[in-house]
Amino acid sequence: MAAPRPVSPEAPFNPSQAPVIEGFSPTVYSNPEGFKEKFIRKTRENPMVPIGCLGTAAALCYGLYCFHRGQSHRSQLMMRTRIAAQGFTVVAILLGLAASAMKSRP
Repeated sequence: MAAPRPVSPEAPFNPSQAPVIEGFSPTVYSNPEGFKEKFIRKTRENPMVPIGCLGTAAALCYGLYCFHRGQSHRSQLMMRTRIAAQGFTVVAILLGLAASAMKSRP
């Protein structure tokens, strides 16, 4: 059995900086994009997801409003509508993922 090699003295590990790996770039884009630019790009790629999110939020808010006012039948209907909107959003996300996977294939 071979004896272990002595450890060469290197720079100490600094957890506040990202490690340098040859041939690896941590960002895909040459310039970092902000929240607004990324939101616009993602919305253009799959516009149904924000629509589904807005529908879910609207149904939830209106359902809670109806619950607060004592309209239990309408509140129950809005909670069911919220579930449908959430399902629509999940399906939109999955279809967007499938479309982007098909587009990236050669």
